This record gives sequence, structure tokens and C-alpha cells, in this order.
Amino acid sequence: MSVPNPALVTRSAARRLPRLALLLLCAAYVLPGMFGRDPWRNADLSAFGVMLGLAEGRSSWLAPTLGGVPLDGAPLPHWLGAVFIALLSPALDPAIAARMPFALLLAVVLALVWYATFHLARTDAALPLPFAFGGEAAPVDYARAIADGALLALVASLGLLQLGHETTPELAQLASVSLLLYGLAAAPFRDTRSRAAVLAALPMLAGSGAPWVALWTGLAGAVVCWRSSYERVRALAPWMLAGTVAALALAFTTGGLRWRVTTTLDVDTAWSLLRQWLWFLWPAWPLVLWTLWRWRGHLGHRHLSVPLVTVAVALGANLAMDGWDRALMLALPGMAVLAAFALPTLERSAAAAIDWFSMFFFTLCAAAIWVIYAAFQTGTPAKPAANVAKLAPGFEATMSWPELALGIAATLAWLWLLRWRTGRHREAVWKSMVLPAGGVALCWLLLMTLWLPLLDYARSYRPLIERLVPHIPREACIAGDALRPSLVAALEYMGPWRVDARPQSLERSRCGYALQVLRAAQAPPAPKGWQTLTVVRRPTERGEITVVYRRIATR
Repeated sequence: MSVPNPALVTRSAARRLPRLALLLLCAAYVLPGMFGRDPWRNADLSAFGVMLGLAEGRSSWLAPTLGGVPLDGAPLPHWLGAVFIALLSPALDPAIAARMPFALLLAVVLALVWYATFHLARTDAALPLPFAFGGEAAPVDYARAIADGALLALVASLGLLQLGHETTPELAQLASVSLLLYGLAAAPFRDTRSRAAVLAALPMLAGSGAPWVALWTGLAGAVVCWRSSYERVRALAPWMLAGTVAALALAFTTGGLRWRVTTTLDVDTAWSLLRQWLWFLWPAWPLVLWTLWRWRGHLGHRHLSVPLVTVAVALGANLAMDGWDRALMLALPGMAVLAAFALPTLERSAAAAIDWFSMFFFTLCAAAIWVIYAAFQTGTPAKPAANVAKLAPGFEATMSWPELALGIAATLAWLWLLRWRTGRHREAVWKSMVLPAGGVALCWLLLMTLWLPLLDYARSYRPLIERLVPHIPREACIAGDALRPSLVAALEYMGPWRVDARPQSLERSRCGYALQVLRAAQAPPAPKGWQTLTVVRRPTERGEITVVYRRIATR
């Protein structure tokens, strides 16, 4: 006995979101942060350092290193960034050149999620019920409206906000998962494209540092294809297996086939994971739960089983890797698709709750950004200005009129959006996702314009490098026993110095200078054969010192 479809959508509710508005929203989400900043500490800067080393010939393309330390898998994204650096430098700064392909990858992710949802919403089980006297949405119009909702849900995802704008291998993994999702979704309609998509996506996923995710997603996707009622989908199963084998072969060849399970699940870890999921997957997860409940009799159908495959594997990887947020990011495309199928079944009270929460939350966030911006520009209000001076000592604010104009324009657009959403006769299926997506885009754009100099000062290594420059000759060699990869990248890019970060480099390196980063109030005695030259601190780092040593000359 078939379970009735819970979706009832009128023709007027299936109208599409205006394309110009959708494109402007995507641009406001993707472009801010591309220009006017350094690569930031940790993963963003580390990945850039590897790309720069490849482009400048300081590292082997077949065995990339950073400061002499071999790269742990994921060669494909680093090759991509290095190619753009080599092609666009010196016309563009290497940091901007490396960032460009990853901004394109983020745009591709948004497009792939839209098209995957569009194809899934066109399948028979996903279509809304017809009305007795007509007036129901046309299948293509309905699919387009649901796809608009999925794209808005992805933009609204808090977990994608920072990680999606970094120059890291995980963004290439996200694009690979989105491409695989598209390949599975398009199988009933696009034979050649779906096969090409899965054959490309799985090896790309493995080559970007996630071979085990590629393995389990490929196997689960093949099972979904075999169980499908569509003959063209069942024909995709061998291609899924071929892509999985190719992914494992590529991972084995590049040395990336390593088991990285580190979980020690206990009560504290479980509670930490739950809190991470609650904020990282917001606002998709309440809608996903609603989808699974309202469509509970359709879980075996493609519009639910296909995104569930990618979500389940990503959540499993996050659990297995002790709550690693970059593994959890791979669940976001599937979560956005599932969330979109909740929209036609939402009750009016639930939609109103989403709207009111989004309106107040993002308006308050935007107001706080403006207040703090005024504080560090003018010194008023005094308390926020004092807090900025305490957290970022030495920061000197500069006025940028273009960035201020962009911030004002974004704020006015948000006020217009609030007025539109609180008006009457807003029947579109995707209406409940407009304010969450618009609010996230607004806050991101304000942070990447008004706050960009402050954030760059706090998250860049440039203030530290500027304090090291008077003490270390240009292009000198620096030994750094187990220095952070991001600091190694900063030394090589901003110095520029040659860095030997191999273990025990202080003993066996021939470098004339050395660095140690310590959690201490003062420098310890210098290692044998070295003398302490100076001690410097990052302005925004408390309790951490960087000790500079110079090799003692021997006769």
C-alpha cells in the first residue's frame, strides 16, 4: 500500500525566486573575503603554503612538502591552487590567485546542489499531489521552487560560512560530494552526465584527502542505484563501483589511503558532538527532521535516499574522526536537499517562527557589527572600543570608503528584504529560507568589509613577521623543529625565508637561525650551539612567545 504524498503545492506557490536576486545573493556570499586580506592562520594558511611551494618550485609536485615536511595526502586541491598561482602571478598576489579557484569551487557547489535538487524533485514520488479541480503546481515549476529552497538552505548553513571560504582541500571534497550528489540525482534524466559525474567525483574525493568517504559513499550509492525502480538509475550502479575502484587506486598511488579513526566515544564526547551538530547544521537540521517525519513512508524513494547517503557517510566520518568539523561539512549539501523537501509541508506557525527568529537574530548581529565598527573607528561607544584595544593591541583602524559603501548597501538590502517578507501574499515554497540565507549573507559581507582590517590583524601572521624582520636577514634559512605548518607558510610567504621544519632540525640543519614557539612567560636557555637573539610576541596572542636563536659560529 502506497503512502500518500504529503506535499500540496499550488501553482502560485511554485513560482521561482527571481534570478537576479538569487545571483546577487550568491555573489554576496561567495565574493566577500577574496580580496584585501592575508591567508589566515591554521588550515587556510597551511594549504596556501603548500601551493606556493609547488608554484615556486621549492616542492615536488608528486610529493609536496611544507618546510621539508611531507604533505599528508590530498594532492589535487594543492595542485589546483599552485596552477592558478603559476598562471596569474605576478599579475595577481599569490594569495588572491590561490583563492580564486576555491571561490569558483564554492560557486560550483551552490550550482550543483540546485541542479541535484531540481532533478530529485522531478521524480514521481517527490511530485505534489494533484488537486481535484486543478491548480496544482506544474512539475518543472515545483522542482525549480524546491531547488531554490535547497540553495537558500545551503547558504544559510552556519557550518559552511567560514570553512567554505578557505583555501583548503576540504572545499574540494565538498565540491566532489556535491558533484556525486548531482550524478546520482540526474541519473533518470541525464545518462552521460550522471556517469561522468560519478566517475569524476569519487576519484576527486579520494584525491582531495577523503578516500574512505569516497569508498563508503560509492558503495552506498551503488546500493541505492541497484534498488531503484528506474532502469536508467540501475544502469548507473556499475559506474558507481568503477568510480569507487578508481578512487581507491588514486588514494593508494598518492599515499592517501590511511585509516584516521581516532574516536573515543563517551558521555562528554557525545555531548560535545551533539552541540557541534546543533549549531553547525543549523538551520537545516530541524527541517531535515521534519522532512523525515512527514515523508516517513517515502524514505526508500530517490528524493530522500540519495541525499541521505551523503549525509549518513559524512555524519559517520565526523563521529569516527572525533568530531572533526571539516568531515561534518560534507553533510551540508545533502542536508540542504532534505531541508528543501520540508518546505512544501511546513505549517504556517513553523514558517512564521523561522521568519521571526531570523529577523531578530540577524538584525541584532548586524547592529552589533555596526556598533563595534563605529567603536574602533571613532572610539565611541567607549566600552566596545576598549574591548577591541584589549583584544587587538596595536591595531590602527583605517577608513575604506568602498567597503563602507558596500556595508551600507547590504544593510539597506536587508531592510528591504524584511519589508518584503513581512508583506502579504508571499506564497512561494522557498519563502521560509529567504531570511536565514539573507541574514547569513548580510553578516558575512559586513564582517568581510567593515571588520576585515581588524580580523586580518587578529588572524594573520603578518604582525609577527613584521617583528621578526629586523632580526633575521632576508631570505635566510630558519630551522624550526616542529613549527606549526601555518607559521612555516607565513615565514616562507611573508619573509620570505627558507624554512626547515623537519623534526630535530635544530640539530641536523645547517640554517643560521632558528625559531621556537613556546607557551611560557620567558625564554628558556638556548639549545646547545645556539644563542638567544630576541623574543617576540604576536600582538593578539596571550601567553605565547616566539624565541629567535642564532647559530654560534664555530672556528
